[in-house]
Amino acid sequence: MRLNRPPQPALRPFVKAVWLADETSERRRVAVDREHVLPTGEMHLVFRLSDHPVRVFSDSRDAAGKTFGGAVVGGARARFYAKDVTEAACSVGAQLQPGAAHLLFGAPAGELAGSHFRLDDLWGRSAISARERLLEERNPERRLDVLESLLAVRLPKVRGLHPAVAMALERFSETVDVGEVVAESGYSHRRFIALFREALGLPPKLYCRVQRFQRALARIAADKADPWVDLAIASGYSDQSHLSREFLEFAGVTPGEYRESSPRHPNHVAVRKSI
Repeated sequence: MRLNRPPQPALRPFVKAVWLADETSERRRVAVDREHVLPTGEMHLVFRLSDHPVRVFSDSRDAAGKTFGGAVVGGARARFYAKDVTEAACSVGAQLQPGAAHLLFGAPAGELAGSHFRLDDLWGRSAISARERLLEERNPERRLDVLESLLAVRLPKVRGLHPAVAMALERFSETVDVGEVVAESGYSHRRFIALFREALGLPPKLYCRVQRFQRALARIAADKADPWVDLAIASGYSDQSHLSREFLEFAGVTPGEYRESSPRHPNHVAVRKSI
């Protein structure tokens, strides 16, 4: 079971979506023990509600991994990480909007980027009590309601994104010329980069690369037979080789391997069981 929905209106300046994934009643796949989680340029918060903790790996060579307990914060990333999927899991979480990190966790997004953190290191015992409240509620939809209420008490009623960052996010849907957008902002290049990174965790050029990668994923999902060269150009890459290089860097698999895997969720790619 997977639920994904927009949050209540008061949370939408800070939370893009809340979700629940429960695989505990599904038959387990035996061919894989890890899953590549692909970069979106966004931060996320996850509560693991099943018995085994969240365990992640930096890449395919990482045999030990790192365990984060029952609640974890993931900073914005521009590269995949691997997640342990040997056991069926039940999790609930939220995708966060730019600017939410400082309000929710007391740290700029740039300080959390590229890494995972135990939530109790940021929230203290409140993280434990939050997970307990989620465990008490068994109904999936109401679990999402509980998550929203937990986030709402930590966020102000009204707060806007810095105007320069808000303008940049709108412009980056039309152009990837960072210099042009910086000039339009009226800030120095250095100050603009700092403002953007504080809000999103990634510098603007890298953020734009991740969004281009996400456009490619969407096109693969929309047309599984589209020739690679056409897909690359339509997504904003200079050629097929450019797409292939960036895909391998961000996803840890080639475009062909990604298409062949036919992932149920575009940002979660099962990989073969390690030896």
